[in-house]
Amino acid sequence: MLDHETIYILAIESSCDDTSAAVLMNDKVLSNVVATQAIHNEYGGVVPELASRAHQQNIVPVVHQAIAKANIDKKQLSAIAFTRGPGLMGSLLVGTSFAKSLSLGLQIPLIEVNHMKAHILAHFIDEETMKAPSFPFLALTISGGHTQIVQVNDYFDMKIIGQTLDDAVGEAFDKSAKILGLPYPGGPLIDKYAATGDPHKFEFTIPNVKNLDFSFSGLKTNILYFIQKQTKENPDFIKNNLEDICASIQYTIITILMKKLKKAVKQTGIKEIAIGGGVSANSGIRKVLVEAQTKYGWKTYIPKFEYCTDNAAMIGIVGYYKYKNEQFSQQDVTAKARYVIS
Repeated sequence: MLDHETIYILAIESSCDDTSAAVLMNDKVLSNVVATQAIHNEYGGVVPELASRAHQQNIVPVVHQAIAKANIDKKQLSAIAFTRGPGLMGSLLVGTSFAKSLSLGLQIPLIEVNHMKAHILAHFIDEETMKAPSFPFLALTISGGHTQIVQVNDYFDMKIIGQTLDDAVGEAFDKSAKILGLPYPGGPLIDKYAATGDPHKFEFTIPNVKNLDFSFSGLKTNILYFIQKQTKENPDFIKNNLEDICASIQYTIITILMKKLKKAVKQTGIKEIAIGGGVSANSGIRKVLVEAQTKYGWKTYIPKFEYCTDNAAMIGIVGYYKYKNEQFSQQDVTAKARYVIS
């Protein structure tokens, strides 16, 4: 195992519509730069072709800024870590190609990273306000593309014990927001309006799915039919009840997540719970998990907001542990749109 005194990792994340680069010195973040793509807002969702073009425009200035903010010279870098997948193929190709070229040019190792593993290991970034969970722990990874419960035994030993059979929780939030006429991305807006609403005002379907798996497609349909029926009777229904509708939707989604999480704790006996992924920024989910510490005797771990959404710092922390373990990639490595945690 390599255990140099100082390891500098340049990390690159380009799995969806955010171009990000970070520099880590061992497990500490020196810089974490993210360029977002506002162009997708007018289309109501991410357009893959536009995303990959924007990555091409952003990647050089973002990497340059990350190195400059870290106040190091690129010759000091120990390795380049990059997101291999999962994600949008066109977006992944930009980051993968750039990382491979830079690694070749600087003659330093290349490290591939699974994006979902990075969301989990973001908890191990050395930050004053964050404490890392102890192994083994359960990770609830919730994002626009994934909803998973992962048993994490070690940095490199993870097993999915539950996952969505159809839509991800992030899609459920965004599609519900679209039904309500809210702009994209709608998930954060539902969270915002839910804060002043009554979560018990309207009742939505809790799907009955076996084992630890999830399903959100039925809930989306239930919400759609409910809104169609109510607006037919009263065209101003959404406007007059927006906060209560959002609070009821959010309450239902949180109930679905917690029901499975409680079942996972019972099955595994593991009471250390960590969350990750873009939806873990949701204030309702964070609140319920904090309350679970006293209510169920769990230890819950919630990352800083900046490490919830897609960012390169989380790619860098995986790169750091893989570097120490000498888990390097070859130049023939390719992007993988589907890349399952194993």
